[in-house]
Amino acid sequence: MYPELSLYINGEFLAIESRRHQDVINPATEEVVGHLPLATLEDLDTAVAAAHRAFLKWRNSSPLERSAVLRRVAELARQRAPEIGRNMTIDQGKPLHEAVAEVTVCAEHAEWHAEEARRIYGRVIPSRHPDVRQLVLRQPVGVCAAFTPWNFPFNQAIRKISAALGAGCTIVLKGPEETPSAVLAIAQLFQDAGLPPGCLNVVFGVPSEVSSHLIACPLVQKISFTGSTAVGKQLAALAGSHMKRITMELGGHSPAIVFDDADVEAAAEKLANFKLRNAGQVCVAPSRFFVQRGAYNRFLRRFTDVISSVRVGNGLDSTTQMGPLANQRRVAAMDALIADAKARGGNVVVGGAKYSRKGHFFAPSVVTNVPDDAMLMTCEPFGPVSPVVSFDDLDEVLERANKLSYGLSSYVFTDSAKTAHSVSTRLEAGMVNINHFGSALAETPFGGIKDSGIGSEGGTETFDGYLNTKFVTQL
Repeated sequence: MYPELSLYINGEFLAIESRRHQDVINPATEEVVGHLPLATLEDLDTAVAAAHRAFLKWRNSSPLERSAVLRRVAELARQRAPEIGRNMTIDQGKPLHEAVAEVTVCAEHAEWHAEEARRIYGRVIPSRHPDVRQLVLRQPVGVCAAFTPWNFPFNQAIRKISAALGAGCTIVLKGPEETPSAVLAIAQLFQDAGLPPGCLNVVFGVPSEVSSHLIACPLVQKISFTGSTAVGKQLAALAGSHMKRITMELGGHSPAIVFDDADVEAAAEKLANFKLRNAGQVCVAPSRFFVQRGAYNRFLRRFTDVISSVRVGNGLDSTTQMGPLANQRRVAAMDALIADAKARGGNVVVGGAKYSRKGHFFAPSVVTNVPDDAMLMTCEPFGPVSPVVSFDDLDEVLERANKLSYGLSSYVFTDSAKTAHSVSTRLEAGMVNINHFGSALAETPFGGIKDSGIGSEGGTETFDGYLNTKFVTQL
């Protein structure tokens, strides 16, 4: 039932043939479910050349034409969501309802870009001389190279593709080798929606080889990457050496701050469920839980109740609430975080170990008494392990929350308008959620500061990284 895998270059799906290939593993069963062809350097050059030829026409296309393609993609995505979601569960592991929801929600991203593509405005600047006309034009940058991660394979790819194509650019996207089915499904959606050949190309390969080759290619004008901070810095340095613009959505270690005056039990339940979405493998997952001392015991009691009751299993099982981790590397990373926390005096109150069953399963875990210098408090966990610590006052918790180099997302629970205003102003994060989870909507900007990235995706800012600004003055 799992689809045959391929590359997608210049409107054609290219099978393994004589290419190297990589096995795709179901993380719930550890079974090989597919074989993924890896692009050669010749394949990459063909993809870039096809994107450049297509750009020479697509850049002059009507915004109405681009909008029509994106709208059709949204329509098809909703129709095909059950099939795309099922394949995503097989290669990525998340529960089926989460995978299907990822596809249906992301249809909104295609629709948003379809509308905003019709609103890419320049402007007229009043001149100092009556015979001079001054114009500002917004024009597509050209061929884009994008690199997307394995944790939300449909979501991360559709954002970048929709922004590039909506702006009038073309794109070569390197999808995630471990979870390739969703990205190839997107290629099929755009082909069926009438996108001209060459405008979208999808490749897979050895990440370092593909990224270094594409970024250095003279025809590539813009780089977009979602992934770890360490890799993002390497790609940003490489892009900088070629003076190419970048959008970087990198790692995070999101503080969740709960004040005494909040609805503590409700906050605990919301945060526990949100933390375990996609087994905690989410860049914006709450991952450092700071609870004011007066509310600490109540929060911990409800939080651990929810965490310990979560049903872990194969994502295709309708009763599953949390699936496996994506690979064995993530399991080993959780073991290392737990071991370090214990060595530093941490107390594991829930979970703390991998399951003995087959598959990359790790128990949802809660750790208390964790010092701020522990790995669990300083390194992005990207898994279902939650450190819960106490604080006394606002100034203290802000200092602790802001001391890391990350600055992606944050969460605050309080019934005080004064506290909400102060925390939202002073938190060093690109996104602040107060009393609910409201990020990652199509109409809102998504991005971080500090080591968590450069630029935003979504919202009215979505096309900024894909457009050149040209000033024209005419006498």
